[in-house]
Amino acid sequence: MDDNELKNIWKDYDRRLEEARVLNLQSWALNLQCFEALQRRKMQSKLGRLALFKIMVIVLGLPWTVLLGYLFVHSLSWPRLFFSIPVSAGALFIFNLYAIAAYIRQLLLIRRINNSENIVDTQLRLADLQGATLRVLRILFLQMPFYTTFLYSAAWVKGWSAWFWLSSVPVTLLFVLLALWLYRNIRYENAGRKWFRFLFNGPEWNYVVQSVTFIKEIEAFKQNI
Repeated sequence: MDDNELKNIWKDYDRRLEEARVLNLQSWALNLQCFEALQRRKMQSKLGRLALFKIMVIVLGLPWTVLLGYLFVHSLSWPRLFFSIPVSAGALFIFNLYAIAAYIRQLLLIRRINNSENIVDTQLRLADLQGATLRVLRILFLQMPFYTTFLYSAAWVKGWSAWFWLSSVPVTLLFVLLALWLYRNIRYENAGRKWFRFLFNGPEWNYVVQSVTFIKEIEAFKQNI
């Protein structure tokens, strides 16, 4: 076997290696494309359900918010038996109005996530949605004490009613402490704790977490390949 034959054999070997490398790259790209498309469809399905949930909350919350606004405005002129109605209804009206505005913003964010073609942009927007979800929920927990003060009457306070001071006031204080504790502790760092999983074991949080997981699996798939 002369030198030319050896060179030809070597060139043929190099050519086969290059063809195998190209085929391997094409197969990798196809597998990644299919996997990414599958993960995105799963994410869009979860976010679509989340959007429907938020729309339902907005539709149900609007009449309640209008009622609270009506109670607040008209209780300012009523000969009131319960002096706390303006404060309670006014505070709850503000909280619910904030929630509706926040949910509308989140719906727009979900739409941008589903229309995003870039993985990095999708991850950033999902992180924004996750943070916005926690932010609105922790603020909404602050409204809890106002549900316990709706029927506080002037007669109870002036008459030193035992029922008022021994039952109603302690219950309100308990809700105040609970609301403040939740506001301070509802953070992503506590997502693994039992109380957090119990409180947020619903579509509003789970669908976001599942969507984030689907996108993270794309990055893991790239690394494994």
